Amino acid sequence: MESKDLLKNYSSIIFLLCGIVVGSISGLMLGKQVEVIKPIGDLFLNLLFTAVIPLIFFAIASSVANIEKSEKIGRLLIIMIFVFLSTMFIAALLAILAALLFPVHQNAGILSMSPLESIEKGTIGDQITKLLTVDDFSDLISRKNMLAFTLFSFLVGIATLRAQQVGEDFRRFLNAGNEMMKQLLQLIMKFAPLGLGAHFAYQVGVFGPDLFGIYAKSVGLGYGISFFYFVAFFSLYAFIAGGVSAVKVYWKNNITPSLTALGTCSSIASVPANLEAAEKMRIPAYIRNIVIPLGSSLHKEGSSVLSIIKIVVLFAVFGKDLTDVDTILLAIGISLIVSVAEGGVPNGGCIGEALVVAMYGLPMEALSIAIIISTLLDPIATLLSVSGDTVAAMLIARFSEGKDWACLKAGV
Repeated sequence: MESKDLLKNYSSIIFLLCGIVVGSISGLMLGKQVEVIKPIGDLFLNLLFTAVIPLIFFAIASSVANIEKSEKIGRLLIIMIFVFLSTMFIAALLAILAALLFPVHQNAGILSMSPLESIEKGTIGDQITKLLTVDDFSDLISRKNMLAFTLFSFLVGIATLRAQQVGEDFRRFLNAGNEMMKQLLQLIMKFAPLGLGAHFAYQVGVFGPDLFGIYAKSVGLGYGISFFYFVAFFSLYAFIAGGVSAVKVYWKNNITPSLTALGTCSSIASVPANLEAAEKMRIPAYIRNIVIPLGSSLHKEGSSVLSIIKIVVLFAVFGKDLTDVDTILLAIGISLIVSVAEGGVPNGGCIGEALVVAMYGLPMEALSIAIIISTLLDPIATLLSVSGDTVAAMLIARFSEGKDWACLKAGV
């Protein structure tokens, strides 16, 4: 009976792994010929991206609308900001230390890749305004403006909460929509083994050979740092959140989100898997339904590590010194800004690359180098960002609910 239960509980993960393994092998064997099956992966991703937008709205709005005491929101946000910034700072600092211990040799050349034709400029105030708001509702529901959308969803929940009894019907609508979207995503995820398998085949077939090119050492450094942080620090954070039992619960339920992150290279596309995992970790609903969606846009430890790696490589290529304290502090500051500013979608823009080049006064040719590094490190960076959201939610639960939060009572 136990073996049957084990197979039932892990059948979806087994099928997902089989699809990814078959896709990876196909990509290695067939190379760029696998482009013919790329539409299959795109079909799955398009369905997932389409469903994610209403999911985030209903998850955040319904969660906020059902909080009994409004002052609890302020406390949650303060704790959430503290945890997000602290973990991203630690990730960036670790990347700096690793780069100093294992320096990238100055032997990389500039790839023959055309830099961006134009970069949108403006004051810091203009950039913050565009990051947090849009000037038309039709732009709000685009995944390109996820931070503005999550902020809008949060405000809808606050407004519903303030409406009290008058807003009760709308609160029920939000709750029903949240449950409906969960069911829809379960249907879409049944297509995951085939869709992610095809996407993996395309990635391995098209981009795989680049891993052995001129940037192999920097890519290896990035993957090495990220994997160490993934295993060691996420285990440490889970332990701080609730001891050994919390560590077991975290890793037991982090498999599907990790595979989804690697397969989609998207924090946003991984939100459904992360929400389901957070529920199994027994993280309180009002915490997971706010922290996970907001984390997909604001909390990206992978972007922190990736930003540092880009700076390290660019400094090596152009002969700049990274050992100066001011330079290191600026690098960490840039990594934090980029982690918040970049979107949670695959190849979500060149904000980070443009910021690094502008802040350090590097030639525009540096953009092409940074873009290549971002492309090669995107999977592992997404893995860190996605997995970091659930363990951050565990920490937030610990600081908000105390040492006896639900995960510890649930058992492993």
